[in-house]
Amino acid sequence: MTRIFDILFSFIGLLILSPVILVLLLIGLVDTGSPLFRQERVGVNQRPFKVLKFRSMHVNTQAVATHLVQVSAITKWGSFLRKSKLDELPQLFNVLIGDMSIIGPRPEVKKYVDLYTDEQRTILNVKPGITDYASIEYFDESRLLGESENPEQTYVQEIMPAKLILNKKYLDNPTVFHDLKIIWLTFKKIIS
Repeated sequence: MTRIFDILFSFIGLLILSPVILVLLLIGLVDTGSPLFRQERVGVNQRPFKVLKFRSMHVNTQAVATHLVQVSAITKWGSFLRKSKLDELPQLFNVLIGDMSIIGPRPEVKKYVDLYTDEQRTILNVKPGITDYASIEYFDESRLLGESENPEQTYVQEIMPAKLILNKKYLDNPTVFHDLKIIWLTFKKIIS
């Protein structure tokens, strides 16, 4: 049932949003010369895959988790993409091909997955998603990390464990109704 929902939602989303995606691609091409960004993340059953995003950083930015990128590496256009969450739109392609789901724990880079406890690794039993409770709760994660004296330490010791707890909350009740609720809450958060 979830896969059918994902295929329909991502296909319809790509169809409706195709003019917006095209405009964002063109602006990104002018902004950085390379509008799309791919980064390896850990998916279901610890299988690596390439997550697709609109590029928000300069092309030569050091490869780190996107939420830990230095503010100086983010372009002005990229800052807008991140704040509006439009940088996530290309992940509808990840959903369509089956690497991701619409709803599920956000995919993490291997460096941080390697720090998970056995209990925390249970979130890797489901496909990662575009949005979840953690995405809503930590909507302004970049700002929080930007205010930290040690962003990586703040992420590993505070934010990541809290996000994993929120992910478990979803795993305890993965229903279509729950998915629709998370989509609605995400939409409300973006609009507000």
